[in-house]
Amino acid sequence: MHHLDQYYIDGQWVAPVAGGTTMEIVNPATEGVIGTLALGTTADVDRAVAAARAAFLTWSATSREERLAVLTRIIEVYKTRMEEMGVAIHEAIGAPLWLAKSNHVQLGAQFLASAVAALKEMTFSKTAGKTEVVSEAIGVAALITPWNWPAATVAGKVGYALAAGCTVVLKPSEVSPLDARIFAEVIHAAGVPAGVFNMVYGEGPVVGAALARHPDVDVISITGSTRAGCQVAADAAPTVKRVLQELGGKSPNVILDDANLKTAVSDGVISVMINSGQTCVAPTRMLVPRHLMEQAVAIAGATASALKCGDPTQPDTKVGAVANRAQFEKIRRLIATGIEEGAQLVAGGTDLPEGVKKGHFVRPTVFSLADNQATIAREEIFGPVLAMIPYDSEEEAIAIANDTEYGLAAYIQSTDAARARRVAGRLRAGSVRINGAAADLSAPFGGYKRSGNGRELGIHGLSEFLELKAIAG
Repeated sequence: MHHLDQYYIDGQWVAPVAGGTTMEIVNPATEGVIGTLALGTTADVDRAVAAARAAFLTWSATSREERLAVLTRIIEVYKTRMEEMGVAIHEAIGAPLWLAKSNHVQLGAQFLASAVAALKEMTFSKTAGKTEVVSEAIGVAALITPWNWPAATVAGKVGYALAAGCTVVLKPSEVSPLDARIFAEVIHAAGVPAGVFNMVYGEGPVVGAALARHPDVDVISITGSTRAGCQVAADAAPTVKRVLQELGGKSPNVILDDANLKTAVSDGVISVMINSGQTCVAPTRMLVPRHLMEQAVAIAGATASALKCGDPTQPDTKVGAVANRAQFEKIRRLIATGIEEGAQLVAGGTDLPEGVKKGHFVRPTVFSLADNQATIAREEIFGPVLAMIPYDSEEEAIAIANDTEYGLAAYIQSTDAARARRVAGRLRAGSVRINGAAADLSAPFGGYKRSGNGRELGIHGLSEFLELKAIAG
């Protein structure tokens, strides 16, 4: 059993201020209680912010070389804890053990390395006309991270904030706190100065809201739902702090008529189902030329049905549990809504996978739709559910792709590079990947519309934690 009953504040593990509550940590694959978590209060936030504010004066004055040395030590220690961090993620969110140990924790290491690369590349002083323009750390950064890719988002946000010279208060998701505890231990072992990194567990409406409202927090960065991001922005508005949001998505995957259909459809299905569909950039709307729709549906159904869903400890399991009961019930409710609205169920459904008796497991599910207006084509389901939508022309495909309140990512499949680039230029999304191109961690990441504000990663991500000062004369 894990008992997370201390917070990391000012370089020490400390007990919560009296008045907080405790929640159970549940393994969603077994539905068994694996630990308890002490939930913080406003008083705990005040302590953490005070420590970060006190440490800011010294940390923000460090040189690039000093911060690079600290980040390098963090990476070195992080790599020694990756095995147990993977197990912690697997236990807390039900991800397949192989996925947690490889993709999840490896991505965290890659994000830290990208922060180092950005810091090396960043120019902190430039000239505009006869004026010196200086980039300097904005101040105390409050970081709110989600449960779906916990190690990656914690490492990315903390790494970039520290690289900029900001001090940090981290609120990890209460659903996946185990790996955050290990990350705080990494910070301590790496010798990060007291107060530079602080961590308080808690729920969004309490700890998250307190951070957003706090007058001594200068920037707040949240990865989460659009609803949560809007609430953070509203809470932060009276103190006029910078708000960075990486929020929801309903990303289109535009399969053009010259694409390799079998590869494009199969890869698209797998991209949705990995991590149980709990990925903000998952290509959950597959747009297919109408005359190829029947073939594409058959390929998608066969691909989804072949993915083993169940016990996440088994090496051949491709789809584990979804992270919590609330998410499990939401996904099944939206699948039922799709069926009720008349969508063709190609694979999956609301039943538990074959042979599974308990746990928050959702079968890889594929729907064939008549158009883009169904509920399951509009709402972010955040589960292993794909909506396939036909189109009659390239123009219509672009219109359907952009017909969403979100704009985090988009995907294009084509054998014609010039055509793919042309279509990419017309898609309203923060990132576009052509033919399965891997994400470039030196490039900016973020969304249009209700997918958020600001950018993460690379020089652009580092700049979000910096303020500009013009010195003339």
